Amino acid sequence: QVQLVESGGGLVQAGGSLRLSCAASGRTFSRYPMGWFRQAPGKEREFVGRISWSADSTLYADSVKGRFTISRDNAKNTVYLQMNSLKPEDTAVYYCATTHRPYYDGSLYPNDYSYWGQGTQVTVSS
Repeated sequence: QVQLVESGGGLVQAGGSLRLSCAASGRTFSRYPMGWFRQAPGKEREFVGRISWSADSTLYADSVKGRFTISRDNAKNTVYLQMNSLKPEDTAVYYCATTHRPYYDGSLYPNDYSYWGQGTQVTVSS
């Protein structure tokens, strides 16, 4: 059974940084893409970024490009989201997700992802 557990959220001032982690278990982590999404109160869940199964391809939402970086450590079965220059509009619950399909780059569509973590709250104060 695939399990994803996020950590690293918290309260930070605008302009600050946070690093989120997502630990995966239940299957061979390195074969699957990993995505990050977020959901603010009253809004739809939105794509933040994803990293391919091979780690040679990343894709980011325009709103975070140049500020956020996704990486993965296959030895630790963990994917990271480094968030710099945070803005109040980045406040949301952040979720990691992965697909059922292996050897795949992953997309920006939530429906493409079959497994989700419980989320971690990120709050950016102005």
